[in-house]
Amino acid sequence: MTTEHADVLVVGGGPSGLAASIELRKLGVGRVIVLDREPVMGGIPRHSDHLGYGMMDLKRVFTGPRYARWYTRHAAESGAELRTETSVVGWAGERTVEVTSAAGAGRIEANAIILATGCRERPRSARLVPGTRPAGVFTTGSLQQFVHLHGHKVGKRAVVVGAEHVAFSALLTLEHAGTRIAAVVTEQPRHQSYPPFVLVTATRLRVPVLGGLKVTGILGRERVEAVEVTDLATGTTKQIACDTVVFSGDWIPDHELARIAELEMDAGTKGPSVDAALRTSAAGVFAVGNLLHGAETSDVAALEGRHVAGPVQAWLGGKSWREDPVPVLGDEAVSWIAPNALQPGESLLPTSGHFTIRVRRFINGARLEVRQADTVLWEGRPTSGMLDSFAPFLPDALLHGVLVPGRPVHIPATWIGKVQAGAGPVTVHIKS
Repeated sequence: MTTEHADVLVVGGGPSGLAASIELRKLGVGRVIVLDREPVMGGIPRHSDHLGYGMMDLKRVFTGPRYARWYTRHAAESGAELRTETSVVGWAGERTVEVTSAAGAGRIEANAIILATGCRERPRSARLVPGTRPAGVFTTGSLQQFVHLHGHKVGKRAVVVGAEHVAFSALLTLEHAGTRIAAVVTEQPRHQSYPPFVLVTATRLRVPVLGGLKVTGILGRERVEAVEVTDLATGTTKQIACDTVVFSGDWIPDHELARIAELEMDAGTKGPSVDAALRTSAAGVFAVGNLLHGAETSDVAALEGRHVAGPVQAWLGGKSWREDPVPVLGDEAVSWIAPNALQPGESLLPTSGHFTIRVRRFINGARLEVRQADTVLWEGRPTSGMLDSFAPFLPDALLHGVLVPGRPVHIPATWIGKVQAGAGPVTVHIKS
């Protein structure tokens, strides 16, 4: 078995991994190898054929496939080595991985490794939805591959389960496939996406969003015939006729490599615990993108890829690894926070200068407080993720209104210089 050497090995050829490779090469890092198990680089955007990509990182609006091609082309032109249909199957030592491809098995050792393996939606089986096992059940990702990559027809009438941001991407894919959409159903009281997407759904697609409903059964023999939904308030059930069901959201990081390496994992994100420099608990191993926070938009992941290049270069230049980081935790209303560790004494801010949190429920008029023991490090009103880019053009109520599950919330990171070693974890509290 042959062993190659790289200065930096990037595992995952989506936006975060490709952006990291481009930035590393700009910084003069020598041999950068990017591995991806798919036949084409670019990640999820390459089979998400609608507009909305590139706004925050490239300051332009692309379709998903064009966005993926942009990053693939620029990564190749930077001098990074891009290898497709290559899977990392395990670890063979510190910063050494075992790989397999059409060329056979091998090993790659690197001075630094960036894990950029992304995330995936939980399928029906993981959500424990009972009923029969007919054809016509998808996740958003499998639907988009089915339609955009392979050009297949889907069905005549669909129900989308979940009403967060990615669900509306599923609606556009179904429309492209010529499928009528019967309804979007969600266990939340209402939709969780941004108002413009909901407006498009209501006016252009004329799709009802039904809140407070749980899918409790899938019916049909050869093909889906209906879904059974239960009203969470009354307990009553009804059936919605359809031949296609798309499960959206409910993300899980592709964290197998991180777990095999026995990296410290975060209970909230279910990905590796990282600090503002995106360092994991293993020296020389970094993690970026939706492996850390499923699922933020692709441009957020790409910005993290750019961000990690500086810390990687510093590590290659001899900077010591983190020691005894301070955990960053949320209260019971917080689903997760990223990054979720801090190194006292370091001034590096997280990507884009803020922490990102997700909440478990709708919260009106929220204020956030960041504390370490009895010391208040910061308090104020959060801002609302992707809408920050449009702050000069939007009313304050949209930017600082209701906290919504499934939608990112940002906390400025200006307080991190106040964090003290040995004073306990930093905690984020939501007050309403």
